Amino acid sequence: MSENPKKPVRPPASQDGDGKPPRTIFTMILVALIFTVLINSLYESITHSQFEQITYDAFLSMLDEDQVDSVEFQTDRILILSREEAARDPRARTVHYTGLIPNLELNALVEELEAKGAKVDGQIIEQVSPILSFILSWVLPIAIMYLLFSLLMRSMSKRMGGGLGGIGQSNAKVYMEKQTGVTFKDVAGQDEAKESLEEIIDFLHNPAKYAEIGAKLPKGALLVGSPGTGKTLLAKAVAGEADVPFFSISGSGFVEMFVGVGASRVRDLFQQAAKMAPAIIFIDEIDAIGKTRDTRMGGNDEREQTLNQLLAEMDGFDPSKGVIVLAATNRPEVLDKALLRPGRFDRRIVVDRPNLSGRYQTLVVHTRNIKLTDDVDLHKLAAATAGAVGADLANLVNEAALRAVRQGRQAVNQQDLLASFEVVIAGTEKKGTVLTDTEKRIVSYHEVGHALVAAMEKHTQPVSKITIVPHTSGALGYTMQMPEEEKFLQSRHELMTELETLVGGRAAEQLVFGVQTTGAANDIERATELARRMVMQYGMSDKFGLMALTTAANQYLDGQAAVNCADSTAAEADREVQRLLSDAYGKASAVLQEHRALLDEIALFLLQKETITGDELMAFVNADKKELPPAGDGAPSDAPAD
Repeated sequence: MSENPKKPVRPPASQDGDGKPPRTIFTMILVALIFTVLINSLYESITHSQFEQITYDAFLSMLDEDQVDSVEFQTDRILILSREEAARDPRARTVHYTGLIPNLELNALVEELEAKGAKVDGQIIEQVSPILSFILSWVLPIAIMYLLFSLLMRSMSKRMGGGLGGIGQSNAKVYMEKQTGVTFKDVAGQDEAKESLEEIIDFLHNPAKYAEIGAKLPKGALLVGSPGTGKTLLAKAVAGEADVPFFSISGSGFVEMFVGVGASRVRDLFQQAAKMAPAIIFIDEIDAIGKTRDTRMGGNDEREQTLNQLLAEMDGFDPSKGVIVLAATNRPEVLDKALLRPGRFDRRIVVDRPNLSGRYQTLVVHTRNIKLTDDVDLHKLAAATAGAVGADLANLVNEAALRAVRQGRQAVNQQDLLASFEVVIAGTEKKGTVLTDTEKRIVSYHEVGHALVAAMEKHTQPVSKITIVPHTSGALGYTMQMPEEEKFLQSRHELMTELETLVGGRAAEQLVFGVQTTGAANDIERATELARRMVMQYGMSDKFGLMALTTAANQYLDGQAAVNCADSTAAEADREVQRLLSDAYGKASAVLQEHRALLDEIALFLLQKETITGDELMAFVNADKKELPPAGDGAPSDAPAD
């Protein structure tokens, strides 16, 4: 590299051996002195509550009057028990005390006490000098308190990162070289994101070739994508690929209940990175501190101070030092504009849901250490998991491995992978749920209603499986469709066909049994949401045309779009949604009515087997089509279709 990392700055000469400034030492001594005063005061208060102080002359008067029962000599006082108190109650007596007497009178006092018949206890101790008494009473306790306080603070500093309890210090984890155990080989399906990050790493390793052409190192890169797409995994791969220190911290790690702590931690983090430059700083979930500074609904002083400090640090450090900030979020729309401008986060790297090729590569990575049988077809599984992210695929592969172990096999087969896919979307089978015969017939017709409408309409995804076995997701059965190819656009006709398929289950219930059951609740919810998007977002309504009635929702969190129209317009939109659903229901009912015999035949077959495949369904459909008379033969053209 063209530059050597900076050496750690030595502590100033005014600091002590442990690096503590004089102000800290003074504070610790002051605290120790306060503790000593409190302890001495507590001791004096306890002493005063137990004993009653009298003068030395009063003690001699008691001795002359033969009122002294016993005497105990202590280091700083004489305890005196009168005969009256001893006779009254030995357990609850009043003990008097007086100060020490001069050494010259001590022997004479003992002889007089013995002559009077008083009990003498304790040793006759020479009076301690005032200097030694001050040292024992004040200097020694202060030294002990200072030592204990110093050891306590040093222990807390080691555990919590330095400072007074580590409050103002950064708690970022530091990775060096291959310590994360993750490299770009472990990240699949994100080729564009990897390419941008590889360029940043190359810039850190070979800055000279970029400097020759006048290119500047980007200060920051923002990783944006849905949850589970691999933003944090990409950051760990950067740490694995880069031969530079890698500081990793979450956005919530900056914010505490104390105002100013977050800003202090930001300063400390950038100071550490600058000392070890070139280096990379990764802030996960940056939206925790980077939300826009909008005071209309009230603000958060601590978070805003932290954001201001982050903006100042990103402006302040020299890009030639080789410090790059990476951040990850799935809520880019809430970030402050000052944070996103060029010169701070120069790049926005989208970590999107993988396409078909990306899902296949991701499955290859996650099955690398899994024993697979020869019948495993990852291409087919990748086609079936449209819209899945890397975390979903990793969970799917793990569920398949667990299923293989439960069934006593040593390798994962294709059936394990397909079954685990069903577990992810519908849950496991509820073998303890027993449906009545009537309920089973209703569920059978309901699911065949979905499947038959999908099979008879054009531009629909092929049905791959129909089951009436209850699952833990709450479904009493389900119809699974798998796309033949990956599509990124849908026409209005395709969406209307999807609506017809969704309401086909309710149409079959109404046609055969004349009832409406709760089994169509999820279908109706999904159909209503799709119809609402067609009207209010996609401009597919004859009434409103190209008019958008909602503001865009977060594309990475699948949030609800906010209504952006008058109340009267929203009410009209609701009626338009209802019209689309009614049209779809009418078309689905017409399809099922036209093929009523086929509906009964397939439903009966499903009742017997409980689970059938898409090929078995299409065998019934194709046989029915062969039995239809050719065009122009049979009934006259004006005869009914049935």
